[in-house]
Amino acid sequence: MLSYDQIFENNRKWVSQQTAKDGNFLAKLAGDQQPEYLYIGCSDSRVTAEEIMGAGPGQVFVHRNIANLVNNVDLNVMAVLNYAVRTLQVKHIIVCGHYNCGGVKAAMQPVDLGIMNPWLRNIRDVYRLHEKELDSIEDATLRYNRLVELNVEEQAINVIKTAAVQLNYKEKGYPVVHGWVFDLHNGLLKDLHIDFDGILKRIQKIYNLTGESGG
Repeated sequence: MLSYDQIFENNRKWVSQQTAKDGNFLAKLAGDQQPEYLYIGCSDSRVTAEEIMGAGPGQVFVHRNIANLVNNVDLNVMAVLNYAVRTLQVKHIIVCGHYNCGGVKAAMQPVDLGIMNPWLRNIRDVYRLHEKELDSIEDATLRYNRLVELNVEEQAINVIKTAAVQLNYKEKGYPVVHGWVFDLHNGLLKDLHIDFDGILKRIQKIYNLTGESGG
């Protein structure tokens, strides 16, 4: 068990270790951030963005919530997304889910979860969109894992629907949106190979916010 006091002791050790490796570490840390990646992931305590990516301070801008959702009425994720794209000028946006996700599993249960109901409804909507494929998977664990993947894909599409992403990509050629899943059993990241350009072109008729005809 990690005690409260131990956290501050660990923090002091971390500072000592980092400054021992790089005498300019704190000066760099206090400087302006210029991350090339925005990571939108799950709040799960077992999945930390920088660690699984092998990234250091200043390299990844991070937003986390239950089941890595990108909901257009969630001002938190929308503010993070807009700031990352328009101010930080990130080159890549990653939506990362993980197998054995409690939020996705909860959404698969026919129970009233109180305040969580409207949040988890977004995942149930993903199930509805892909109901035929998911219902054809007899093994419950495999069906659960596939819903994790499909949820990542749908949240990546939600990112692509935003004006910030569409306009910046039109003007500068970035950011590009990716979908990943982290496997807790082997510690590896799985790239779902989101077809960013293909999705962007496919949704242009309805979600085009660039001021030009999608064709």
